[in-house]
Amino acid sequence: MMSHLYNNAIVEVPRPENEPVLSYAPGSAERAKLKAALDEIAGQKIEIPLIIGGREVRTGNIAQVVMPHDHGHVLAEYHQAGPKEVEQAIEAALEAQKVWRSLRWEDRAAIFLKAADLLAGKYRYRMNAASMLSTSKNVFQAEIDAACELIDFLRFNVYYAQQIYREQPMYNAAGSWNLVQHRPLEGFVFAVTPFNFTAIAGNLPTSPAIMGNVAVWKPASSCVYTPYLFMQILKEAGLPDGVINFVPGRGAAVGDVCLAHPDLAGVHFTGSTEVFQNMWRTIGENIQRYKSYPRIVGETGGKDFVFAHASADIPSLVTALVRGAYEYQGQKCSAASRAYIPESIWPQVQQALLDELKQTRMGDVRDFRNLVNAVIDRKAFSDITAYIDYARESADAVILAGGNYDDSKGYFIEPTVILASKPDFKTMVEEIFGPVLTIYVYPDAEYEQTLQLCDRTSPYALTGAIFAQERQAVSQALAALENCAGNFYINDKPTGAVVGQQPFGGGRASGTNDKAGSPLNLVRWVSPRTIKENFVPPTAVPYPFMDAE
Repeated sequence: MMSHLYNNAIVEVPRPENEPVLSYAPGSAERAKLKAALDEIAGQKIEIPLIIGGREVRTGNIAQVVMPHDHGHVLAEYHQAGPKEVEQAIEAALEAQKVWRSLRWEDRAAIFLKAADLLAGKYRYRMNAASMLSTSKNVFQAEIDAACELIDFLRFNVYYAQQIYREQPMYNAAGSWNLVQHRPLEGFVFAVTPFNFTAIAGNLPTSPAIMGNVAVWKPASSCVYTPYLFMQILKEAGLPDGVINFVPGRGAAVGDVCLAHPDLAGVHFTGSTEVFQNMWRTIGENIQRYKSYPRIVGETGGKDFVFAHASADIPSLVTALVRGAYEYQGQKCSAASRAYIPESIWPQVQQALLDELKQTRMGDVRDFRNLVNAVIDRKAFSDITAYIDYARESADAVILAGGNYDDSKGYFIEPTVILASKPDFKTMVEEIFGPVLTIYVYPDAEYEQTLQLCDRTSPYALTGAIFAQERQAVSQALAALENCAGNFYINDKPTGAVVGQQPFGGGRASGTNDKAGSPLNLVRWVSPRTIKENFVPPTAVPYPFMDAE
């Protein structure tokens, strides 16, 4: 039955503002509440079921959620979906869509605004604590991600939805009325989410849902705890059963079924370039079986750069290198992974960088003095350390700092600085997704040539930064690097995009650049229908030009 809650009302969504970031300073109330939540979550082991059509489903195919910084500590056991459960999730989504798409948009908006308020208040410390413990984030990284950014996505996306629905034809001919209906897609959206950002994990299924779509959500196997908690928040906020179906499991077990289904309406993905390209290839091979052409929206890898000019402010540059490369252990698609430093300032930059890293602490997330924590799992540990070993053994590189690692208790890798003598050295080109920064020192006189080198070195085009005090140098960089970063920063680190301020996404091998955190993403989840209503329809066939002379 259609809702009439807002009958005869033109509703205005509250204008969103970015959620304030709490400081968690010693002695603060939020610090005490967070520490209590950390103790509570660390002190119990929970069971995480699938959620299909609002029902908890247990398959008995169990995997574990562990603390990456203390991998012997099991936080949860979760059930994994197989093909049967994925089929059930798709059926539940398609059934739920019959009612969900018929609701007024204000009804949908109210649910997600309530979810944002629940996360900002009641669930904030549990969500942050779960993010810290299950994905090894320090308190600040958890706060800006699992709390603030996810809250922002919910509030801003509802506001953007209102803007999209307001987009109507500018002109109407006499005697008629034109309008555009922004319909949800016909079918379900397959949301595939990453381990490194709870905000992205929450946004990928909810942004299509805000626009009236239904979703099958496969979270990353290394980030199941916070998505499960978010499902509980959505349930409490009033999300109807089946609108979002939660199916953790192995990629092939879930993805093969979804990508082969004729009702696949879209894919919302964040993850590796290789996986995304394989999904796109599979969709192409199945294109004749779908009811409509699926929308494919993806944000993938990055090989993000910091480029310094000789006029760069050195303390600002060094701060950006450390924060950009090593916050959350470099496990951000936007993390600073390569840097270009001119010869004239390199000695000062090197000394300041090494001095800063000597003071940088690494360890358990519950010790708030630690900036750096553990990488996500054993595979990541193995992949990242292989790059470090390669550099250690190469004649074309030297390790200036870090380079040590230990997985006996947690997956710890020291913040590592590699100096490469060649600009195409392996760690300057390939995505590492870990706490490894490679630096190439270039002659000052070759600034312009090195900008061109930066542009062609990597297949990715996600984020990048220029550090320079001379405006002409900034302008040169903006022009030369126009196509190699979808998010470009001037005198700032290449990480930390904020919803509503820096819409996020990149091109080339980094994705479809549909800009999460803006209306551009939401518009991908609607299929417009143009409607013309003729108030005074013609009653005769002949036109005036047909009259006799």
